Amino acid sequence: MNIFKALLLEEEGQGMVEYILIIAVVALIVVGGIKLFGDKLKDLFDKKAGELEKF
Repeated sequence: MNIFKALLLEEEGQGMVEYILIIAVVALIVVGGIKLFGDKLKDLFDKKAGELEKF
């Protein structure tokens, strides 16, 4: 329990938490973008892969 209190009071720990939150938000945006545009991206990569197979 004392470890958690020390982490909450320590400023370096707060900075680390801020970085973790930023990374989590970016990860959520990336996952959301992949879910939103996933099929279109797959079609695009499949098309380009097919064009490369011609060579």
